[in-house]
Amino acid sequence: MASEARTPLLEFRGVNTFYGRIPVLKDVNYTVGEGEIVCLLGGNASGKSTTMKTILGIVKPASGEVLFEGEVINDLRTAERIKRGIATVPENRRLFPHLTVLENLEMGAYTRSNAAEIAEDLERVYSIYPRVYERRAQRAGTLSGGEQQMVAFGRALMSRPRLIIMDEPSMGLAPALVDQSFDTIAEINKQGVAIFVVEQNATAALSIADRGYVLQNGRVVMEGAARELLENAELKRAYLGG
Repeated sequence: MASEARTPLLEFRGVNTFYGRIPVLKDVNYTVGEGEIVCLLGGNASGKSTTMKTILGIVKPASGEVLFEGEVINDLRTAERIKRGIATVPENRRLFPHLTVLENLEMGAYTRSNAAEIAEDLERVYSIYPRVYERRAQRAGTLSGGEQQMVAFGRALMSRPRLIIMDEPSMGLAPALVDQSFDTIAEINKQGVAIFVVEQNATAALSIADRGYVLQNGRVVMEGAARELLENAELKRAYLGG
């Protein structure tokens, strides 16, 4: 009960966004607590990616507030948000293909200056992903999809985040690697990092999440504990093939 009274790590309060005159997010409210995994489900053009861009400051709300650790961050630049503890694993990983794996990881720490701490975090990433260590001198564009996913997760961890936002982490992965990807997300979360994950694979996302939201045409139409959403008949028909 005490945890429920704590200030959310991330919060959307009545957020509305537009692309030109077209409304995208419509009076949206989300919360992500410290150490939680929260998933955001929805079909194409539902507003999921706009949610991610709004958290990062790429899209600015027309009205409403985005808060991080209880402070409104609507006007903060992306780099400042990253400094405060928000990291991202973008859709399709978005690695720098002509840079080495090591150079991609170092890009995750570009807002930091303590070389000793950066080296320490690099070793932590290598301990989590031994394959990344093996590939550290290889160009990122030559890696398999699963290996690129590991590098993308590692790059996010290099900023020492409090919150990682993930946009469609299972996209483009072979089916055999999807479960492995979500297992990795759960492992990252066990280290105390909160995760807000946007996914179309509702079953996989809800299987590791604490809570979830369902977004449809820019509005939250359903929310609740992950276990309850997995059993929801309406959600099963729409997203789980039930």
